[in-house]
Amino acid sequence: MNRIVGALRMRFGIIREHIGTDHLGNKYFVVPEQRTWTGRLVRAKRMVEVPNVKEFEYIEGSIPIEWDTWIRGRRKEPPSIEELLKNETNRKQIKMKAKLVEENDLALQAKEHEEGLVATPSRTLAKGHAAATSFGKPELNEEPTSTANTFQPGSWQPNPKK
Repeated sequence: MNRIVGALRMRFGIIREHIGTDHLGNKYFVVPEQRTWTGRLVRAKRMVEVPNVKEFEYIEGSIPIEWDTWIRGRRKEPPSIEELLKNETNRKQIKMKAKLVEENDLALQAKEHEEGLVATPSRTLAKGHAAATSFGKPELNEEPTSTANTFQPGSWQPNPKK
């Protein structure tokens, strides 16, 4: 019931102030501190309207971190365009530097391997978990397969006697 009343009040009765819009199309608002018809004080709220309305369409990172900190009240002032652009270029530079470091590290590992200083890393593929009783044993039971009109039952072996 409170959600319905809140939605109606937000749509028709609450005055909200548009603070800004980001490059993804999200609109940010602040609802100033108000008194209800009963005289109760309602504190100020910050909110965002995203372009995709459905919750299941939410994509991580659809709200920039600077705006997220403002929405959560961790900062008093909303982010400026200059700050958003500066932080975005910093993120791109960090990604480029991380890529360079990774490439240099791979090249160094290859060089050390060629010189015989480091053994090649072993790449093993193990099925299951080492703590399982069937670890390392050949798998006898195959799942039954079915394609269209043909059916192949899986293999079966009795349990060993104890």
